[in-house]
Amino acid sequence: TEGALMAIAKEAIKRKSGARGLRSIMETIMLDVMYEIPSQSNIRECIISEEVVLHRENPILLYEKEQEVA
Repeated sequence: TEGALMAIAKEAIKRKSGARGLRSIMETIMLDVMYEIPSQSNIRECIISEEVVLHRENPILLYEKEQEVA
């Protein structure tokens, strides 16, 4: 989200780490979910919000609708 991008940028500025700092921050945020998502084929989208960045909450995962069996 826009709020997440701003929070990540502010964190990189605070660390004085530049573009590499952005990558490091994103890797820290995404560490757990990067290993969980590939094993779940029904996840459509992973949303990183400001709360995820600032408070290390879990990302919002949006799932595909399951098709009904006739």
